[in-house]
Amino acid sequence: MSLQWISQDGKLLLGARIVRTFSYGFLSVILAIYLNLIGFSDILIGLVLTATLVNSVFFNLFSSAYADKIGRRKTLIIYAGLMIISAVIFFVTDNYVALVIAALIGTINVTGSEVGAFLSLEQALLPQTVRDNKKRNSIFAIYNAVGTFAMSGGVLLAGLPSILQNYGFDKIGAIKLLFLIYAACAVAVLAIYLMLSKNIEPKDSAPKSSLSLKHLSPKSKDIIAKMSALFAVDSFGGGFVIQSIVSFWFYTRFGADLSSLSYVFAIAGVLTAISYMASTKIARKIGLVNTMVFTHIPSNVLMILLAFSPSFSIAVSVYFARMSLSQMDVPTRQSYLMGVVGENERVHAAVFTNTSRNISQAVSPSLTGIIISTLSLSAPFVVGGVLKILYDIGIFFSFRKIKPPEEL
Repeated sequence: MSLQWISQDGKLLLGARIVRTFSYGFLSVILAIYLNLIGFSDILIGLVLTATLVNSVFFNLFSSAYADKIGRRKTLIIYAGLMIISAVIFFVTDNYVALVIAALIGTINVTGSEVGAFLSLEQALLPQTVRDNKKRNSIFAIYNAVGTFAMSGGVLLAGLPSILQNYGFDKIGAIKLLFLIYAACAVAVLAIYLMLSKNIEPKDSAPKSSLSLKHLSPKSKDIIAKMSALFAVDSFGGGFVIQSIVSFWFYTRFGADLSSLSYVFAIAGVLTAISYMASTKIARKIGLVNTMVFTHIPSNVLMILLAFSPSFSIAVSVYFARMSLSQMDVPTRQSYLMGVVGENERVHAAVFTNTSRNISQAVSPSLTGIIISTLSLSAPFVVGGVLKILYDIGIFFSFRKIKPPEEL
C-alpha cells in the first residue's frame, strides 16, 4: 500500500502508535494477573486498573488547557517521559501505594484499545497529515489498524513468562521482565516524538487552548456536548470488559494460562485490525453513523452471550466473533467527529469527547471488582453489553441527520 498521501509527521505518528500499542498489548494481558499473584484482592486490582484510566482524564484536560501553549510536540514528549517512569516503578517495587502512583502518573493502558493521553492529540493531528481530505477515513482506519496489529504482537509476548519459567525464572520474576520491555518501548516512543516537525503545531487562527468550549461554534458545541454524553455511556459500559478484566475472567473461570491467553488476544487483535479496514469500505456505502451503530449492536449482543459460555472453546469462539465487529465504530466515530467540526476545533473536540470517555471508564473497573465479589464473575459482561446497546441507540437518533462533508 502506497502511503505517499501521508506526510512525514503522519508516518511518525503511525510509528509511535505501533510501538506504544505493542507494549500495551502484553501489559493489558498480564497486569491484573500479576497483581493477583503478588497478593492483591479483586477490589484492589480494580482500584489499580481504575488509576490507569484516571490518568487519562487528567492528561486529556492538560492537553486541552496547555498543549497549544507549550507545544503539541513537547506535550507528547512529556507523556512519553512519564510512560518511562511508570514502567520503571512497576519493575522495581510491588508496593501498593507506589503502583497506584505509577498508574496515576504514567500512561499505562490496560483496556486492549487505546484511550490514553496520546490519543486525543494524535487524533486531532491526523487529518492535517493527509494531503487529500477524502483520505480522512482512510488515515483513521490505518491508524487504528496498525495499532491493533502491533497490540496483537504485544499480546503474543505475554506468553514469554511461561517460557522463561522453563529456564528457572519464577512466575512473578518472569512477568516483571515485561515491565523492562515496556520501558524500552517508551524510550522508542520518546525518540519518535523528538523527530516531529513544527507543522503539527496549531495555526495562528486556532482558538487558544482552554478547558472551555466558548471558543467553538454553536453547532460544534452542541455536537461535542451530545457526543461526550453518549461516549460516556459507551465507555462506562466498556470499562466493565476491558482486556485486563477479560483476561482475568478467562484465567479464573477456565484456568487458561498466559500462553493460551496470549494467542487468544493476538488472534482477536488481528480480527479487529481487519475490521478497521473493512469499516472504511462499509462507511462509503452506508455512511459513518450507520456503520458505527449497525456493527456495534451485534457485537454487544455477543458480549452478553459470552457471559453464559459453558466452556473455554465456546467462550473463545464467541469472543472472536465479538472482536470481529466491536471496534468498527472506532475509526468511523473518530473520522466522523473530525469531519463535522472545524479544523481549528479538532483538539478541543477530541479532548472533550475522550475525557468524557475516560472519566466514565475510570469508574467501571472498581465497580467490576465489587460486582464480581457480590454477584458473579460473568455479571460485568451483561452490564457492559446492555449499557453499550443504549449508547448505540442514542448515537443513531442523535446524529443520523448530521452528515460529514463527504456524505452531503
